Amino acid sequence: QVQLVESGGGLVQAGGSLRLSCAASGRTFSSRTMGWFRQAPGKEREFVALISRSGGRTDYADSVKGRFTISRDNAKITVYLQMNNLKPEDTAVYYCAAVRYPLVTTDANEYDYWGQGTQVTVSA
Repeated sequence: QVQLVESGGGLVQAGGSLRLSCAASGRTFSSRTMGWFRQAPGKEREFVALISRSGGRTDYADSVKGRFTISRDNAKITVYLQMNNLKPEDTAVYYCAAVRYPLVTTDANEYDYWGQGTQVTVSA
């Protein structure tokens, strides 16, 4: 069992930065690939970034490449999403999720644990 709690969302102007955190509980965190997804009003949930269990592999949606960075600290059982040069189109609820070993996937349907989400709003 894994429980996930996101924090760090808020309101920021375009061009600004935010750092999201996802604190996990459960003994299997370090064995799981972790992902960030987002959902804007009226849109489907979409993949943002993932990081493999060791941190050796990361993957990003094309829309955030070069602006967002995912990282993890297995000792602190926390995963982060550093978001720079934010744009109004980044406005969404951001979710942290965990997928069972050995999957490394951008498919939200494969992720079996989800946080409650944190709101990110970027003003023009």
